[in-house]
Amino acid sequence: MGPVKRTAAPPPPGVEDIHGAPSTDMDGAVRPGRGEGPGRARPGVLLNAVLSVPAHQARSHTEKGWARFPEAGVSWLHQNSSGLVFMLWGSHAQRKGSAIHRKQHHRILQTAHPCLLSVYRGFSGGRHFSKNNGLLQTTGKEPITWKDP
Repeated sequence: MGPVKRTAAPPPPGVEDIHGAPSTDMDGAVRPGRGEGPGRARPGVLLNAVLSVPAHQARSHTEKGWARFPEAGVSWLHQNSSGLVFMLWGSHAQRKGSAIHRKQHHRILQTAHPCLLSVYRGFSGGRHFSKNNGLLQTTGKEPITWKDP
């Protein structure tokens, strides 16, 4: 018996909506290829509070310990940064966002989660990627380049 070859499942529709959002929001932004996402490995970007999920099992890894990583990251950012932009998509993220020090990080963009059932209740057309860059620029920070996949 040889090694088991695993292939990645196609991204769920919500991830596809996130992948396409910068290209519909900003001139020159490119939709990333499979397995890539906007902001992947870019400084200053954390895309999700749960960093893995099996295909067709939404939220199944919520209690697997992943939440500690972004929570620790946000805690560190509160102690070591100011003027950050937070994009809180969906009620789960918005509840987590209640811990954000709003006087220190008052730039918060909130909308519906980009999942198939609620993408058209605010995420689609919300222009969070360009709004994020505009907010960064008002504080003299470099905008995020969403153009290279």
